[in-house]
Amino acid sequence: MLRIALRTLRARWATFTGSFVALALGVGLIATMGLALAATVDAPHRAPERFAAAPVVVRGTDTLRVATAHGVREKRLDRPRPVPAATAAALARLGRTVQDRTFPVRADGAPAGTVGHPWSAAAFTPYRLTAGRAPAAPGEIVTTGGWAAPGARVTLHTPDGAGAARTVVGTVAGSVVGTVVGTVPDAGFEHAVFFTDAEAARLAPRIDTVVVYADPATVRASTPGDLDVLTGDDRRRADPDPDRDGEALTTVNALLGTAGGVTGFVSVFVVASTFAFAVAQRRREFALLRAAGAAPRQLRRLVIVEAAVVGAVASAAGCALGRLGAPRLAAWLVDADIAPSWFRIGDAAWPYWTAFATGLGVALAGAWAASRRAGRVGPMEALREASVDSRTMTAGRWTAGGGLLLLGLGLLVRQVLTDPSDALHRKTYTTQPMLLITAFALLAPVVVGPLTRALAWLPARLPGVAGRLVRENVLAGVRRTAAVAAPVLITVALAGSLLGVTATVNAAKAAETRAQSAADFVVTSDAGGLDPVTVARVRELPGLDAAAFAPTTVYRLEDGVALVKDEARAVDPAALAALAAVTNLPVAAGKVTDLDDRSIVVNEEWPEHTVGSRVDVWLGDGRRTSLRIAAVLRTGTGGNGAYVTPLNAPGSSPDRIDVRLRPGTDAGGAVAAASALRAAVAPGGGHVLSKEQWLAASYPATSRQTRIGTLLVLGIALLYSCIALANTLVMATADRVRDLAVLRLAGATMGQVLRMVAAEALLIVAVGTTLGVGVAALNLLGVEAALAALSVPSPVVIPWTATGAAVAVCALLAVPAAVIPARLALRGRAVELAGARE
Repeated sequence: MLRIALRTLRARWATFTGSFVALALGVGLIATMGLALAATVDAPHRAPERFAAAPVVVRGTDTLRVATAHGVREKRLDRPRPVPAATAAALARLGRTVQDRTFPVRADGAPAGTVGHPWSAAAFTPYRLTAGRAPAAPGEIVTTGGWAAPGARVTLHTPDGAGAARTVVGTVAGSVVGTVVGTVPDAGFEHAVFFTDAEAARLAPRIDTVVVYADPATVRASTPGDLDVLTGDDRRRADPDPDRDGEALTTVNALLGTAGGVTGFVSVFVVASTFAFAVAQRRREFALLRAAGAAPRQLRRLVIVEAAVVGAVASAAGCALGRLGAPRLAAWLVDADIAPSWFRIGDAAWPYWTAFATGLGVALAGAWAASRRAGRVGPMEALREASVDSRTMTAGRWTAGGGLLLLGLGLLVRQVLTDPSDALHRKTYTTQPMLLITAFALLAPVVVGPLTRALAWLPARLPGVAGRLVRENVLAGVRRTAAVAAPVLITVALAGSLLGVTATVNAAKAAETRAQSAADFVVTSDAGGLDPVTVARVRELPGLDAAAFAPTTVYRLEDGVALVKDEARAVDPAALAALAAVTNLPVAAGKVTDLDDRSIVVNEEWPEHTVGSRVDVWLGDGRRTSLRIAAVLRTGTGGNGAYVTPLNAPGSSPDRIDVRLRPGTDAGGAVAAASALRAAVAPGGGHVLSKEQWLAASYPATSRQTRIGTLLVLGIALLYSCIALANTLVMATADRVRDLAVLRLAGATMGQVLRMVAAEALLIVAVGTTLGVGVAALNLLGVEAALAALSVPSPVVIPWTATGAAVAVCALLAVPAAVIPARLALRGRAVELAGARE
């Protein structure tokens, strides 16, 4: 059987070339994504940076640990507690200590995110003076980054709200410690300004870290349990953003996981369709073998052996492609600033085995399904099926297609009725279209006829027979039409679904934000928050209602098992009347004005959301408290978080002030108020925006990583689908040489035949486009229904440009992929081609 299979492969190499290319490319994509995913498992070791030369570091714990019935659950705290002054004094009795403080500073020309430190803490990095000297007086500073030279006078804005001119007396080089092993040393991990110790203590009384020159065991014995004592490699936990490597890998993992899942689906889907079509093309050959006495099991065995040979060779070639492609993907991720600079492909073997097994399994599955159908028919029946497709829908295909369609629609309905907010999550609307795509592909032969007749209705009624001939040729080859339309279907469906749902959700969030804001002006800051002095100045302005919002977090235990982190906003209880004036919060129950230091405002996503009941939460610094629910907000698109008072938002500074002109203010008063508002916030680095300007600046946008991930998915899907489309068309055209030769003998010119072939290709692309639009429409309607259930009315955003571009690419590729093989195949004499054997 193996010898017969090899001879068949050699004799029909053109038929199997398309399957080989599609399979090798699919396996290559799976292997590439798998190798990149394998490289995201572990982050390399990074040594301490800021406190690399410190013996013992004492700081507030940065991890919230909550014991549950299923073990301890942990979350990283946004705001670790400070070291109490009494504890710092007790540690000072053990040996020499240095108190470190970190606070935001802002200056013209300084990099964004610049922070302040006391000069004595610079020795632990160790920073090294490159010019000038250390600060010795309150008005003197030392800078990093080279943005200010010694002797320069700069105006610094500090947390006390005052902008004071200071003299740069020295500059220091960035850190070269703490780098990842095997990489080039970092140029620096922060932008810093160093003050004298006394000046830093005045500007930021909070003690973040204490470095102790004493025995670690003695320090631990003298330190309360809510503080961490760090030595050795554990000192890296006191570095700025110590988890950045792990977080970067998590981002890459999420991006590649989504892209790999969709890529795997696309490759498996297209490969299975292409391979099944290749086997279905050989029905006449199977008929002859059956007439010669071959048993159905022998036919099935022959096809399975052929598929195994092609699958094994193509999968091996795909693994080789993956080995070449994975390093290039990793380099692209680094160049695009998605992955850290040290990201490299490792030596994991499981992606190769997974890709190889997937390719071989897909080849065998596609061949097995087609061979069973070929083996079930009798010799004469098979010969009758050789020219015109009939009974293309088997019981198995009906069951699988109908089941997947019902499952996909059922999930959409279930989400709308039970959890509409889940439909807005990226993982949901990225993976859910796959069910409908597969269902539409399986059921395509059912709708190909009606779609073809509808799309070709006008051309078929034009003078001449060309339109009718194109229509009948497409209708006669239902399997061919479905196979060629499959790549178009998946490309259009993914483009319409992913981009359309993303744009629709963003538009809904923008509409929700617009509806909730009643402000005339919004004050923002890019200097790490607005200081209390600036907030007080704004509140004192006459004729205005102003409410300041500070970002914070609260943690809760859900179902006694999951530790959940919720974004929250802090608002001063004294400004609750102003809050009601500047916002239109979607209150479902209770009153926001009832918020006080012993209560909280939650949304309907919280398991407990009954006004008056109490909830146990952990605040941003890890303190546990019990708060009464004062009001409940509707869930909306997910942006309606909790509200607390500043007492329950430790360390948070306002990042926004919503301002509304009081009723009766005329145009002149509005201009004067805006001018006074700008003058009040300018010293603190604030910016005054109109409501429309703020809405435009804060319009919900997909994150850069998500956007790149979506484009990566669509790019791979489009590339692979186009190659599969070209392969399938070449295979289909090569199988129609005799039919085209008969047309030439009937009097058709070469140009007429080629124009007919091009028209057929375009008609099939139109069929695939219609099916893809149907899938995208169902997904968009599901999201629209979910938004309506969430009381967030928003129009559906259809990505006409992207979808049209995908269709245009498919059409531009389909025409030459069909015409060129037909022209090459018709180079001989028509009478010889018409009489040639298959």
